[in-house]
Amino acid sequence: MTKKLRWGIMGCAGIAKRAVIPGIQQSAYNEVAAIASRDESNAKQTAEALDIPDAYGSYEALLADSSIDAVYIPLPNHLHKEWTIKAAEAGKHILCEKPLALTAQEAAEMANAAEQAGVLLAEAFMYRYHPRYSVIQDLIASGAIGEVRGIRSAFTFNNAADSANVRYRKDWGGGSIYDVGCYPINAARLLLGREPEAVTVNAMFSPTHDDVDMMASGLIEFGDSVALTFDCGMWAAFRNPLEVLGSEGIIEVPSAFITPTAESGSIFVTAAGERREIEVPFVNAYSEQADHMARAIIEGTPLAFPAADAIANMKVIDACLQSARNRTRVSLSQ
Repeated sequence: MTKKLRWGIMGCAGIAKRAVIPGIQQSAYNEVAAIASRDESNAKQTAEALDIPDAYGSYEALLADSSIDAVYIPLPNHLHKEWTIKAAEAGKHILCEKPLALTAQEAAEMANAAEQAGVLLAEAFMYRYHPRYSVIQDLIASGAIGEVRGIRSAFTFNNAADSANVRYRKDWGGGSIYDVGCYPINAARLLLGREPEAVTVNAMFSPTHDDVDMMASGLIEFGDSVALTFDCGMWAAFRNPLEVLGSEGIIEVPSAFITPTAESGSIFVTAAGERREIEVPFVNAYSEQADHMARAIIEGTPLAFPAADAIANMKVIDACLQSARNRTRVSLSQ
């Protein structure tokens, strides 16, 4: 594939500058052609710092650029729906930060807009493009750990002192379930290959953080007596492990959702009384994500994770938030 996908970045968020833009720039089939911000000086400074050719002082101007093939949207959660729909109407393919929307209904509306416009829409869960997740899926399928009995995962960090952070705006889609709880939920759905039946979540809502969930722990029931137990938080020590428990063994991923560039992101498998390490060479998952989308757009190959997957994930998040607020078990069939 000789053609490169030309990307426009809608916003100068930290995740865009720190990880996604460099990942796109280091990929094989993509280039970052432009960036936009409501503050034109911010867009120009970011463009200069990251060697991006064009900068715009509005998102509308970026969408009007006919040379842009696709846009990446790292805006606050409550803006995802508005700008995804506008991008679709402008004929741009869309990679939107997780969570895709504030509700499954919003996600469905976004997916419908993309379908009507004939563009692709994907949710930016970069971790799942790392090849180690294919290794984990193969280990499970091969019976290396016997029958899956459950999954345990967590994603926590402590940023509570930054009271002005967008994560602590309830009306902007703040809270730990939206921000990091979505990862264990998404990973369990990916590894088990099916949708959950019910959820029960307990959360700590903080009045000093606009009453968003600063911590949450939950049980996600997948049927056949298999469940995900997880916790997430923005007011606790950092960690992001994942463990798949089988009848005959265990798969451990110490850093499940963040793979540091200086480490391999190894997987550990315990079976028959022996613990072995499976080394996975470092791969930039952001680059893999961009290249996967480029192949889908340019060559017409199917997306591994189409918008329907994002809608399904949002249904679980909806149920988790409902359970946490009402302190009750929520069936996904409701």
